[in-house]
Order: sequence, then structure tokens, then C-alpha cells
Amino acid sequence: MRRDEFTEMRAFLEVARERSFTRAAAKLGVTRSALSHTIRALEERLGVRLLSRTTRDVAPTAAGERLVESIEPHFESIAAEISAISALRDKPSGHVRIVCPDDAIALVFRPRLSAFLRDYPDIIVELIIDNGFTNIVERQFDAGVRLGEAVARDMVAVRIGSDVSYAVVGSPDYFARRSVPASPQDLTLHNCVNLRLPTSGALYAWEFKKDAREFSVRVDGQLILSHIGSAIDAALDGVGLAYLPKDLIRRYVETGLLREVLVDWCPTFQGYHLYYPSRRHSSPAFSAFVEAFRFRSR
Repeated sequence: MRRDEFTEMRAFLEVARERSFTRAAAKLGVTRSALSHTIRALEERLGVRLLSRTTRDVAPTAAGERLVESIEPHFESIAAEISAISALRDKPSGHVRIVCPDDAIALVFRPRLSAFLRDYPDIIVELIIDNGFTNIVERQFDAGVRLGEAVARDMVAVRIGSDVSYAVVGSPDYFARRSVPASPQDLTLHNCVNLRLPTSGALYAWEFKKDAREFSVRVDGQLILSHIGSAIDAALDGVGLAYLPKDLIRRYVETGLLREVLVDWCPTFQGYHLYYPSRRHSSPAFSAFVEAFRFRSR
């Protein structure tokens, strides 16, 4: 295969995987126009349309799907061999891509990340924030991060964090204008900061537990956000009540900037887990990452 043919095939495969010229161009390190020209040249050379393009979406045609099925295993084999050769180096090297909720960065990764990067200077770690349920295989992530209860059974799960407790909090300014809720049902009378789940598009229902009874409450409010960090800021600003990990707002509660309510109703969840497909070929860089962040109780 000539070099230009290899480049065209790799470019096509990346667009087919990402279903976006913009995202594929970013991964390949080329401009969108250059990538579009490469795909057009490939289609003209083969005499068949490989991609169906609309203003919002890019998807393989029937011929494109057939080509993907034919060439994808070969490119995966090449990538696996390159990773295997990298293992012969003195220290692991490579690129580790993880998708995770924004609070997992603060709760799990930040305390240990700087030491890991110092210990493994040849490893690049990419943390992509997504509070939804991302398909890590389709999006080509090495692994994802979820609370223990949410990890699918067909995935390998490695615990990387301690249990996570949640709290309902509001600022003194907010409670100067509103009464304190006595039960989760009272939240329907309050202005609550909602969190939009990007994958499903639904609003996250606040979860509660009392004795053996578990239930969720769908709250209303004027502000909807997609990141927990922004929800903390909104609670501090007195916008409304927010449902947040205790460890992220502990200092605000201790200093009186936030007040915790419904303490007896708020649950504790299994800690964050790193998850990935059981059939996944683990590169030395990824194996080093897993071992470094594996949770070890004190």
C-alpha cells in the first residue's frame, strides 16, 4: 500500500469512528478542510461514496461500513503491535484517554495525578469531562469512570476512590429568604440547581435513603447546569439548593458559606471505579495508570 493510500484509509476510518470531520481532524492533527479533501480524493479514486454527509451528521454509507469492517482490524493490530514494542522501553510510554465526571477529577485524580506524571514522564494523560454514560468503546477511550453501582457487569471494574456521600446545601443568603426543608418532598417548594445528563438529555433526579427505603425526587429550579463545579458556585451565590458530593463542599460548610440540610436522608454511594472492556488489550501505559490509581484503604 502506498503511503498516500494508507493516509487516506486512516483518515476515512477516523471520520467513520467519530462521525464528525471536526473531531476526526483534531485527533489526526490536520485541518478540517485538508481532511475533507483527503476523503474526497479517496472516494474519487474508488469511484464510490463512502460517507453520507448532512449539516449535522456524518455516517458511513453501505460501502463505507463494508470498508470499515475490512480495514479496522488491521489498524487495531498495528496499534497493538506499536504498544507492545513500547513495552520494551525502560519506562511505559503512550497516551491514556479517560472519560470521567468532573467531580472525579477533584476527588480522585487531582490528589495523585502530579506524582504519577512525575513518575512516568513519557505517559500523556487525557481526562475528558462527561457526566453522562459515555460509550467508551465507540468513542475510543481507554476507560471510563463511574460510581460502583453504575458500572455495567460486562466491564472490568477497578475501584479508584473511597465511598462518596452526597449533601443538599444552600447559602445563608438563600435560607434568609426560604424555609429549611424538613423532608425531600419539601424540595418541590424550593429553587433547586439541576444537573443535565448529556447522554440521555434528562435532568438528574436527586437520590435519597431513609432506613431501608430508597427513592428519588425530581426537583425544579431556574438554573440547569452540566458540571458539578458550576453547581457549587451557584449554591455559593445563593441561586438555590444544590445536591453535591460532601467532600467537595466540606470546607464551605465548615466555614458557614453553605448550610447542609436533610442530613438524615442523604445517601452514600460506592466509590468511583475505573471501568473498561474485559477483552481490551492493556498497554503498559494504561496498566501503570490503573495500578497507580487503584484504591487502597488505609
